[in-house]
Amino acid sequence: MTVEQSTDASFDKPLTWKTINWPKVEQNVRRLQLRIAKAVTEGRRRSVKALQWMLTHSRSAKLLAVRRVTTNAGAKTPGVDNQRWRTDKQKLHNALALKRRGYKALPLRRHYIPKKNGKMRPLSIPTMRDRAMQALHAFALAPIMESLADKNSYGFREGRRCADALEQCHILLARKCSPQWVLEGDIKACFDEIGHCWLLQYVPMDKPILKQWLQAGYLEKGRLFPTTAGTPQGGIISPILANLALDGLEQAIKQAAGTGDKVNFVRYADDFITTGAATEILEQKAKPVVTAFLTPRGLKLSEQKTVITHIEKGFDFLGHTVRKYGDKLLTKPSKSNVQGLLAKIRECIKSGLGLKPEELIRKLNPKLRGWAYYYEHASAKRTFHKVDHEVFLALWRWTKRRHPEKSAQWRKRKYFSAAGSNWTFAVRIPLAEGEQRVLKVYQMAHTPISRYVKVRGHANPYDPQYTEYFRKRRCIFGRIR
Repeated sequence: MTVEQSTDASFDKPLTWKTINWPKVEQNVRRLQLRIAKAVTEGRRRSVKALQWMLTHSRSAKLLAVRRVTTNAGAKTPGVDNQRWRTDKQKLHNALALKRRGYKALPLRRHYIPKKNGKMRPLSIPTMRDRAMQALHAFALAPIMESLADKNSYGFREGRRCADALEQCHILLARKCSPQWVLEGDIKACFDEIGHCWLLQYVPMDKPILKQWLQAGYLEKGRLFPTTAGTPQGGIISPILANLALDGLEQAIKQAAGTGDKVNFVRYADDFITTGAATEILEQKAKPVVTAFLTPRGLKLSEQKTVITHIEKGFDFLGHTVRKYGDKLLTKPSKSNVQGLLAKIRECIKSGLGLKPEELIRKLNPKLRGWAYYYEHASAKRTFHKVDHEVFLALWRWTKRRHPEKSAQWRKRKYFSAAGSNWTFAVRIPLAEGEQRVLKVYQMAHTPISRYVKVRGHANPYDPQYTEYFRKRRCIFGRIR
């Protein structure tokens, strides 16, 4: 019996993509992932390697990898081969053809997106086949990453998100006896500068496959450029590689500080903070350790963004401003993020002069609702009211440009009365049998502010004893909106 047959013995070969028993496929993959995590915890390196081999050669994992890359947001963006897997026949064929033997990674397609500071961020887009292969190996690498992760690392991890990192900041800084000084750390071009030598030596996965991804190069304007460092932003496996490179930083900082000078650490991706009772602790102990930790990995701190701040002055972290007012710590939406949202909303409204009211509302609501849900656990009620007011002013200007000869009362009746309350931009949508539905602009002020409960630091989603724990958390904090 082959490895593929042994790992999928209970799985009949599908005739079509639609007849695949996806719950069974997910169960097969999850079972092997749990075994990998257990072997890592027990220190059985040979078993880890053998189980990884079984998983990456499993038909269930191949099918699940293809489904992942064909259903995510980037499925419509092709690589350098200009291929997209659209039909069920293409998906099934490419899943079963996903093999290590004869595999060769193609160069990445370079694409640029704007950053907040006006610069451009390079994205490197792999081909569909390379994405599927990365997803396949990510299934085998994720249990190892979760088992070895820092206690207070929250970026790109299953069952964790920005709210966990921010809540940990609140726990560390909210008390009267909490540390007063914060080292805001930012790793310069983390994804672009991670050393290939370190990754090839320490990342526990198929080395020839990893080497191909790292050294595939990228195409830009018809020219092939080599990649001598970094892991591509846009690759499925890149966040896992970055986490593996940075895990261990928390322990290194705490060991350097010793028991006398207690420090705390919170990291999300390549952004982190370290708290201390005095600036000397952070400047003379924490910062040198971070530099020494990053150097072998080909990384270094950004001198512009790495600063030591007093908590009463406050600091920005993950789009929030964390600041202490006397004895009270508040986490609010940062001013730059509020201004950025309002700029997008105003541009959307200004450019939608020819749109129907319902079309404009459908363009605005996802932006407003998504932003509000991101900040629903912060002290954001006052900010929500401010944003609602600014959106109203922008919409009122839209009605004036649309109907320059009409009176204010006429515009109010036409655009701000359908919801039954004054000054709510809304429209009535006709339904079947003469019924109507009111469609209105989302009001952020109606978003309830709720306290977030942080995930347990040592909780591992690949440990069976935490399966029920993460299921309950998904029911409470992972609701579909």
